[in-house]
Amino acid sequence: MTRKDRTEGIYSRREVLDESERRQYCQLQLKELLSYAYRYSEDVKKRFDRAQFNVDKFRTLNDLKHIPIIKKKELIFLQSMGPRLGGLLTKDLGELQRVFLSPGPIFDPEDRSEDYWGWTEGFYAAGFRSGDLAQITFNYHLAPAGLMFEEPLRNLACAVVPAGPGNTNSQIEIMQKLRVTGYVGTPSYLMHLAQKAEEMGLSLRKDLFLEVAFVTGEKFSEKMRSTLEKKFDCIMRQGYGTADVGCIGYECFHKSGLHLSNRAYVEICHPDTGIPLKDGEVGEIVVTAFNKTYPLIRLATGDLGYLDRSPCSCGRTSPRLGGIVGRVDTTARIKGMFVYPHQVEQVMARFEEVKRWQIEVTNPGGIDEMILSIEAGQFNQEDELLHLFREKIKLRPILKVLAPGTLPPQIRPIEDKRTWD
Repeated sequence: MTRKDRTEGIYSRREVLDESERRQYCQLQLKELLSYAYRYSEDVKKRFDRAQFNVDKFRTLNDLKHIPIIKKKELIFLQSMGPRLGGLLTKDLGELQRVFLSPGPIFDPEDRSEDYWGWTEGFYAAGFRSGDLAQITFNYHLAPAGLMFEEPLRNLACAVVPAGPGNTNSQIEIMQKLRVTGYVGTPSYLMHLAQKAEEMGLSLRKDLFLEVAFVTGEKFSEKMRSTLEKKFDCIMRQGYGTADVGCIGYECFHKSGLHLSNRAYVEICHPDTGIPLKDGEVGEIVVTAFNKTYPLIRLATGDLGYLDRSPCSCGRTSPRLGGIVGRVDTTARIKGMFVYPHQVEQVMARFEEVKRWQIEVTNPGGIDEMILSIEAGQFNQEDELLHLFREKIKLRPILKVLAPGTLPPQIRPIEDKRTWD
């Protein structure tokens, strides 16, 4: 398949709405969502009543600001408040298709509707086409990412290798023997695969057949994109979303930011007040997906970004996220997984010898590396700690055991020292 075949195509009607049409479309979707959620979600009804928000008086997009935002980390508590995930759902759990579990822990429900997570338009924009064989390296166990990305590929008539994470040598062997044309995973893991393949004496261009890659879950620098595109001679595009709401934005061929998905309304808000900011101003990304089953209205993602409404050469008219420029809180996204300080503390509390701890995140060679430093006198439970950490956090850190008093007096629980050129 030529590169032109992957970068041209037909867009859906919603991808080319003008500004007036888009506002009207979002208003209608939100009006319907708010009315339905207020009627069938106990949590939404309580939240609206506390805020004295009258659904019947919703008229314009500006009215949405009167609804208090939900912080992503609040879901941990809210979901434990009763049936239907604390009343956040509008139907019983048995009526869903799947229920996943993400770090937090946060449950992620999946309904039975087609393209529930909304990634199909993003994969098409990235360049996936009918007949591709895509290798998915995201986790298929409990977390939703693996299956979340299978559905859009099936919708585009692609085949999938459900590889999951790890087993690097097997991953490379599969890519070579099956002539895999598509990669889905984190950018750092593709960099890792490239390094290992080269160490094995393989030519990434001649012995492998990768043509298109869709990456997400990590910050993706232009330096890393350029390096990997040259190594594989492939197209690399990124998407942005969460396990709570699915697709939020995706890149097109022109790499001019992340086109906002047509399945959600996105605001950029002041992290403290929740008040929407002007285009171009950096604030917290707040998402309302048009999802009647799990209506997370005004979900604050914890990510910082800004909106760009300038025209894009691809012809899509949706606003774009100019980029993800940081985090609001101390939560870190490492190798595509959210790591919460309170969850690490729960693991550390199991070991009396551990007096203090800190996580340091770096990315040498573009690959995330997590170092867990603990202060302990006598400590001989390294294997048990690492096993429990991986079980609870879904990642395995490099462990450093330090003498008591080694760490500075005042430290951030997670110190992010990653750099992106």
